[in-house]
Amino acid sequence: MLDRLIGNPTVDLMERALDGASLRQKVIAHNLANVETPGFKALQVSFEEQLRRARGTVGGQLRTSHARHLQIGGTASAPPVITEQAGASMRNDGNSVDIDREMALLAKNQVYYDAMVSGVNQEFRLLRLAITGGRG
Repeated sequence: MLDRLIGNPTVDLMERALDGASLRQKVIAHNLANVETPGFKALQVSFEEQLRRARGTVGGQLRTSHARHLQIGGTASAPPVITEQAGASMRNDGNSVDIDREMALLAKNQVYYDAMVSGVNQEFRLLRLAITGGRG
């Protein structure tokens, strides 16, 4: 992506967050599709902790002689993790999908995704402003 050209770790982290939120959306849809499947165990996606750890590895890769020098490099690998939902109550048929919980997670994930998209758009607006010098 463009951040590799300009060394912007913020865009890289937001890109990873968008990837994680997209995967979470797919897993929630999978859970909802299997709400009536006997024995189905609900899944969940976690990636926020991996992003926090990756954020801690950004920067400091190169020695610079001036504060305005760009850092090259990105975050460490921070893949999302899919696990079975812990502590989920099971129905008599062994299914652990709670449709109300899944719908709430779906709404929360949509808000998170929209916030990340807004952040990426803002970074690109700032880049465009820097390139054009505020003209057009």
